[in-house]
Amino acid sequence: MAKLLIIASSTGKNLQLAMDIQAAAEVLGHEVDVMDLCALDLPMYTPESEKEHLGNEVIESSMSRILSCKGLIVCAPEYNGSIPPVLNNFIAWVSVQSSNFRLLFNKRNVGLASASGGGGHYVIIGMRMMFSYLGSNVLGRSIIVNKSKSLNPEAVDEMIDGVLR
Repeated sequence: MAKLLIIASSTGKNLQLAMDIQAAAEVLGHEVDVMDLCALDLPMYTPESEKEHLGNEVIESSMSRILSCKGLIVCAPEYNGSIPPVLNNFIAWVSVQSSNFRLLFNKRNVGLASASGGGGHYVIIGMRMMFSYLGSNVLGRSIIVNKSKSLNPEAVDEMIDGVLR
């Protein structure tokens, strides 16, 4: 079936959320790849470092993983009411590696998920704005897991179906 890429933007709860979504997608018969952004250990993006790391193997490989998937689910915690630094840094790196900064995300279906100590709503809003700006088709419904809200298996299945349409 279709290939799903799940991006985990932190270790701990969001990596576990990514693994839970992976398990659900595999039960449905989908091929799944989980990309742990923290494990990539990318340097901080700056215009100066861009020149130094042009053609970086980790960035190139990450771009290939995105280009080869049919749909994406991004799992990210809320950091100070916004997007985690590792996700912002990753998007900065992959968006400057071609002449078209929207290349990887334009017209790609993207689902948003968060496991956060707080509410998780602000990171969803931030990611929705960012991925919409990059041209993605962001699903209207997101997944939020926190102290008062556990993972809803039906919502996971619907998100998987939505990004792989």
